[in-house]
Amino acid sequence: MATPNDTVADDDALYVLTAALLTPAQFPTALGDDYPAACAVLGIEPYAEGYGLVLGQDGAGARWTVVVEDVSLVAVAIAAWDCGMEYDLSPDDRSVVCALPGWPLPLAVAAPGVAAPHDPAPDPEAEGADRAPLSPPDTETWGPAQRRMGADEIAHQWAAWRQQIDDATDFAPASAAPDSHPEVKGESEADSGTSSGAHPGVRRVLAEAREYVDSPPPPGRVRSSFATEDARMLRADGPGWSLVARTDDIAFVLLDEEPGEVLPVGRGAELPGLLSALDALAVRPA
Repeated sequence: MATPNDTVADDDALYVLTAALLTPAQFPTALGDDYPAACAVLGIEPYAEGYGLVLGQDGAGARWTVVVEDVSLVAVAIAAWDCGMEYDLSPDDRSVVCALPGWPLPLAVAAPGVAAPHDPAPDPEAEGADRAPLSPPDTETWGPAQRRMGADEIAHQWAAWRQQIDDATDFAPASAAPDSHPEVKGESEADSGTSSGAHPGVRRVLAEAREYVDSPPPPGRVRSSFATEDARMLRADGPGWSLVARTDDIAFVLLDEEPGEVLPVGRGAELPGLLSALDALAVRPA
């Protein structure tokens, strides 16, 4: 595989633009609520070891997604890039599971020296119908993908979102978030557990999250990552909802039926125990 720094097109090369992990603990949530759902979008088996996704262009500029088994190699490359370091991601051919046309995620970059990104032409020698090229989910309108991506953003920018909530007002409606982000709407601390005055969607989310404790959901439906030495960041998804929380703090809920809105849920009496139980069953990065 080639890197985007190559300037001479090679029809047999893949000019790598980016990569992503696809494991039970870490996967692009734009693809689904859990790890098996994300794998189903790509037509691959949800093996526990996971995969790496390498996105790039061939010598003609066509978009390709290469699925590889070498998760560690892809993880090292991503870590290096995140630190601003160069890293030549070149998985061994024996690690390649399949090459899929298209990209499942949006990319704003392109390889130099080749044609603009485009879907590859159908293979005339392919038996039966060709697989339709992968394409990013539609995030122009509010829906499951945008809801999950919104929850991811809150997890990544927890401090900024948390500052919008004034505990002294018992989670009364907070000031609106910037135009590019969902709007924060309050859920009072008294209503964060079982009160009949709580938002019905929030009650549903908390009830379904409790069901996960007794009946564990598919892998990746609940994920736990490092927050501080004493706390974990939780991400959970379900039919029509996403939850992001810190085990030592509050939770935020996003709903399909509440476009662009974020509902903060105070600690109350029951949320700490629920978060602790969810953390106990969650998958964690290796």
